[in-house]
Amino acid sequence: MTTVSPTSAVTAVPAGERGATKIADRVVAKLAAQAAREALRTAAAGSTTDAHASVTIHRRDGLPHFGEARVSVTVEVGYPSDIGAQCGAVRRRVTERVRTLANMEVPDVAVEVERLHSPLLDTPGRGRVR
Repeated sequence: MTTVSPTSAVTAVPAGERGATKIADRVVAKLAAQAAREALRTAAAGSTTDAHASVTIHRRDGLPHFGEARVSVTVEVGYPSDIGAQCGAVRRRVTERVRTLANMEVPDVAVEVERLHSPLLDTPGRGRVR
């Protein structure tokens, strides 16, 4: 029976030769969409509309940059409100959550406002506006 002494342990492999973990784009997109919805709910605390966000992930030059993602977020926000503040909150939250949960840098978060919701238009009995 042979024993292995602690000094004869396997030598460590340098970091560049160990490989890398790639997180799928759809996973990063789900993390970013959830973070965007959280930011919209927080920014519009008194709003009755549900926060919606869809996300697209872009990799630079088609190369597999495992530690970086460029994010495009499309949101629906309540109006009247401070749209710029809501977009800023989405950018900060998406950057923070993707960095924390996926260990990826997010150098660019593009936020596009697709639709505005007004509670004035949601009241029943309002016919067509002419």
